[in-house]
Amino acid sequence: MIINLASVLVDDQAKALKFYTEVLGFVKKHDIPMGEFSWLTVVSPERPDGVELVLEPSSHPAVGPFKAALVEDGIPFTSFAVDDVQKEYERMRALGVVFTQQPTEMGPVTVATFDDTCGNLIQIAQQN
Repeated sequence: MIINLASVLVDDQAKALKFYTEVLGFVKKHDIPMGEFSWLTVVSPERPDGVELVLEPSSHPAVGPFKAALVEDGIPFTSFAVDDVQKEYERMRALGVVFTQQPTEMGPVTVATFDDTCGNLIQIAQQN
């Protein structure tokens, strides 16, 4: 068994696609219209046949309170691996990304948390 899809709940698919591709550097894999929304996925350019991240519409009534509670408590919705958290932090800040946690060493990992502009806090992490 392998993981082939993971989702992040976004409040605007077009805005999310722009952020996740132009700022984070992912590549659009699928954009299939499905009524009001699309089946919209991105992948790492380093692993184009790897795990797809679904930019999932956050239209379900339970999603708003769930996302708000996570953000209020400072809890990232998901985490992305990077080789150098400090370098990514500086690159992303230069692009205007707002971080809620600066790079912080936590034992075997260094992490930082940012706002994805789509209602989520996302963590980047590097193994030390």
